[in-house]
Amino acid sequence: MKGFPVSKMFLAGAFAAALASAPLPPTLRADSPRASAAVAAPQSSSSQDDQSDLSITVYNSDLALVRDVRDLALPTGAFQLKFMDIAASVNPATVHFRSIDAPGRLSVLEQNYEYDLLTPQKMLSKYVGHELTVPWGPTEVKATLLSDNNGLVWKIGNEIVTGFNPGMMRFPDLPENLYDRPTLLWTLDNRGPEKQKVEVSYLAGKLSWSADYVLTVNHEETSADLDGWVTLVNNSGTPFQNARLQLVAGELNRVQPEAAYKAMDLIGGRAAQAAPAQFQQEAFNEYHLYTLGRRTSVLNDESKQVSLLGASNIPLQKIYEVDGQSYYYRSAIRPGAPVKDPVQVYYKFKNEEKAELGMPMPAGTVRVYQADSHGNTLFAGEDRIGHTPKDEEVSLHIGNAFDVVAERRQTDFKAYGGNTYEMEYEITLRNHKTAPITVEVNEPIGGDWEMLSSTYKATKTAAFAAQFAVPVEKDGTSVLRYRVRVRW
Repeated sequence: MKGFPVSKMFLAGAFAAALASAPLPPTLRADSPRASAAVAAPQSSSSQDDQSDLSITVYNSDLALVRDVRDLALPTGAFQLKFMDIAASVNPATVHFRSIDAPGRLSVLEQNYEYDLLTPQKMLSKYVGHELTVPWGPTEVKATLLSDNNGLVWKIGNEIVTGFNPGMMRFPDLPENLYDRPTLLWTLDNRGPEKQKVEVSYLAGKLSWSADYVLTVNHEETSADLDGWVTLVNNSGTPFQNARLQLVAGELNRVQPEAAYKAMDLIGGRAAQAAPAQFQQEAFNEYHLYTLGRRTSVLNDESKQVSLLGASNIPLQKIYEVDGQSYYYRSAIRPGAPVKDPVQVYYKFKNEEKAELGMPMPAGTVRVYQADSHGNTLFAGEDRIGHTPKDEEVSLHIGNAFDVVAERRQTDFKAYGGNTYEMEYEITLRNHKTAPITVEVNEPIGGDWEMLSSTYKATKTAAFAAQFAVPVEKDGTSVLRYRVRVRW
């Protein structure tokens, strides 16, 4: 697949912390004449209505990089700018601000993150010590709010009144430092043109994505169709409208946030399926980047599914597997009822181009469906896969076989000197299905072992393990017997 160039927005996250901690030039310090003048300067404001471009890059670790480009009309000199409609989960230390049109002539003197959001309770707290007009029976009275600690305390005339909650209240004005939405408040110095295009990039939490897959297996269990979906969840406190969307898959190293940043994490669906659209992917550093080929919108408190991949008629293998336990080979097992090992069922396929795949598959849950003899599709199990590069095998454990039984007996155990032992096992496999199968028997023997005899060929799959492929006819029984010498 053709790759796409990595967006400049990735550079913002890398340099944001350095920019935030870098010393300001002497002419732009907070104690400079221009900075002092900014205190009395009028405020300008900017909302989503000013956006000319928006990009979000979401990592699969509850993190996103937001790049917000806006067209602004800015006064000359020092002034304050209220930059609204940002993610409530923004990390202020990662904010990167620059003018695209005049990068050397628009400077940030100071930045505040205002997250004290407007609520009725906070309105009351701000008016403690002030006089309000409140309902009092059929009329209204002037009352001074004395306290808002575990209840309201009023002074009405010459009396102190408690337990009085007037219900609807009227306030003469909106207190300072209360905002109806999360806002970045900048003190800026503009020595450039009035109209400028500015870019703001920042890291935000509570934006995440995950991959989900549906594998639909044919009735004969020889091939399958695979559909991949990306589920994007936005609990960041703001909607993202008409945005370019990129996803990054991989294990991202992150420094644990300080307690101060945790205090700012104050704010944190419905499913909406988009029309199928293939993501374009490319390698980025040690990760994989997936770029949606069109713009999309992700509302706050919304879960959105977007098509990731689709493939048909993938060659499929069904594997029956019996896994022994390492403690079987440590001592003599008391005679009696045989040990029953579960017969596990796996579907396996290869992530390769000739199977209409070949895209690195992000980690996620694969749900397996299968057609029955009447053409109905039934749920057959699910498993989770890790990040899977191209040309690697995908193995899905979908459950245990109902109609295949494995019973194990230890038929001999001898201890010799020098920590040397010989043991013999008999594993009986019974197939009650209407078709022949082959069962893989994996034995984690351990130690320095030597296979002395076996009724089926033993393959050494690891230094400590042997594997047997045992065919079992329909409604038939096969018995695997083997003798092994182990030195510990």
